[in-house]
Amino acid sequence: MATLGIHKDFLLEFAKLEKPVQKRVYEVFDKFREHRHAGLHLEKLERPRDPRIRTIRITRFMRGVVLAPETGDSYLLLKVMPHDDAIDWALSHRATVNSATQGIELRDDIALEQATAHVRRVVPAADTRLFSHVPDKELTRLGIDPDLLPLVRNLGDETHLDALRKILPEQQYDVLAGLAAGLTPEEVWRESIAVHAEHAQPEQPHGREQDGLAAAMARSQGRIALLSGPDELLDMLSRPFDAWRVFLHPSQQRIAYRPSYKGPARVTGGPGTGKTVVALHRALHLARRLPADAPDGAILLTTYTRDLAADLRRNLELLIPDEAIMAKIRVVNVDALANQIVREEHGSQLTILTGQKEIHFRWNRIAHHLGIEFTDAFLDQEWRQVVLAQDLRSPEAYLKASRAGRGAALSPLRRAQVWRAVEAFTRELRQAKEWTFLQVCAEAARLLEPRTDRPFRHVVVDEAQDLHPVQWRMLRALVAPGPDDLFIAGDTHQRIYGNKVSLRNLGVNVSGRSHRLRINYRTTHEILQWSTALLSGESPDDMDGGVESLAGFRSVLRGALPQLEGAGSRTEEITELTARITQWMNGGLEPGEIGVAVRYLQLGREVAQALERAGIPVSVLGTSREGGDGVRIGTMHRMKGLEFRCVAVAGVSDGVVPLAAALAPKEVDAQQYRDDVLGELNLLFVACTRAREELRVSWHGAPSPFLAI
Repeated sequence: MATLGIHKDFLLEFAKLEKPVQKRVYEVFDKFREHRHAGLHLEKLERPRDPRIRTIRITRFMRGVVLAPETGDSYLLLKVMPHDDAIDWALSHRATVNSATQGIELRDDIALEQATAHVRRVVPAADTRLFSHVPDKELTRLGIDPDLLPLVRNLGDETHLDALRKILPEQQYDVLAGLAAGLTPEEVWRESIAVHAEHAQPEQPHGREQDGLAAAMARSQGRIALLSGPDELLDMLSRPFDAWRVFLHPSQQRIAYRPSYKGPARVTGGPGTGKTVVALHRALHLARRLPADAPDGAILLTTYTRDLAADLRRNLELLIPDEAIMAKIRVVNVDALANQIVREEHGSQLTILTGQKEIHFRWNRIAHHLGIEFTDAFLDQEWRQVVLAQDLRSPEAYLKASRAGRGAALSPLRRAQVWRAVEAFTRELRQAKEWTFLQVCAEAARLLEPRTDRPFRHVVVDEAQDLHPVQWRMLRALVAPGPDDLFIAGDTHQRIYGNKVSLRNLGVNVSGRSHRLRINYRTTHEILQWSTALLSGESPDDMDGGVESLAGFRSVLRGALPQLEGAGSRTEEITELTARITQWMNGGLEPGEIGVAVRYLQLGREVAQALERAGIPVSVLGTSREGGDGVRIGTMHRMKGLEFRCVAVAGVSDGVVPLAAALAPKEVDAQQYRDDVLGELNLLFVACTRAREELRVSWHGAPSPFLAI
């Protein structure tokens, strides 16, 4: 029986094919299970660069391109294209084995020869060459072909490198992109080379004749999936985007499937680097390793909102078809779990005070009653970010507590005034038998900490950057300290709620067990470059006493530049947005592949009404109109953790982004004001990086000051 390999990037191309062509692709390649039958239909080309690259008929107008090693029974599906394009592609490309990773590579020989000849005619000054600081021996050690060194040596800047992305062998481009992004040769080796060796598939049994390319396919884990039967093929082609998302690069594989960590472990990285995918695979790995007597729900997979938890469950079900293994993992958001723990202890439902306006109204009333000159926003922030964050339970503890990062200094007298307000606020809640979410988490942690029997064997946390210290204390108490107790995924560049924590101070020590992902697999280079420029100059903390950085952060995908569109009025902006979404759908996108992000819900409702008048189905996240396969419209907060082929970020106007009501008064607390502005900036960054292929950012009136990049 033959083995068919599918390149990861082919899945994205396959998803864009018309449905009848997709069906025919499956029918044709289903026959590869019969080696001899497949061989009869592969057609050789005249004067190819590589005689092992053949074509196969899909339809009257479409052909597939297949790499067929001279010996062995493995085949690699490379392309499905219009007939003439497929022939041209097959004639110009050659398959080789990378000297460093020993994995398979594809070279566009004709284009590379033309590019080399061009750069020889236009040689930049020696001190302006992109890789002048990297010796030839380092480049070749990292897998750069010797015949490509003249081309590489004459590159002047990253723009020249980007122009070569489609013609350079993929692994070699990845190495050069890492060096251009500021990584040292040793860092590139660890990230792009060593991980391939660690996770290479074993060689075929001794005595089995095999072409070198067939063996290289087996060593190309993370880029090529080897399918042994029609069921695997049908499963992958029936959900190409989902399959693409759970495809692991060796650097991700190393983190997710490490046999065991001695204690808490963490993975960080910018948007689209696969942190959530790694967390899902880690949960699967831990579930497989549970002892036979482990109860269902022994592993917790959690995050900070209900919507994100639901998304985690959907993706986990795609990854784990085995119901018995799936049952070992409980997926629930932090607040819902805390509510259950406290509710079971108290024996009754909890009344949760959720409205921020109501909370601020109470703080304002208390401040007025006590005659103290603090704003409601300041008191609420002080209670959440100092009192609850540090679990302060007495005025003496508050008097001695650090207020680092809070900006406005408080004398002992003013601290005493704040404490009186805190006591009055919490007393009101007790008397009314009401709770805030953070109080529920604090109570859950208090109930769990003395227990010797912890509820879970392992806890996996996604979107960790937005959890409050109170929530971290509960998470720490859910699992006994020890090997593989906590696995954490997050990125502080995407922190949107202002919750700053020190994991070490909370009993979560990830020292020596922290990993960073740098390659974006979701968003195009153009969208990523524009979005990252929004954060220029920002260096958030890393939750462990250090500073987070986007150094070396890069994308493997290319596409169109983001569209920036201003309008004279809100009505005009919505009309133009509706026209653009109509164009996307006329171009073949399904409504559910399009997302619209807004800063406040009312604008989202107005966009939804306009789309419905145009006959376009919608789903408004967080409302009674959520559900179905329509264009998904939501606030920027609701978009967290989601992704779409095309995204429109609407209403990015001055006074809206950043939203004035979300900012602390600068004259009251300058530090909190800066933190709030950064949170709003991160929110825009998160919304823009939900897009895979196209991004449109619009406003009416004056644009947001964030867009002045």
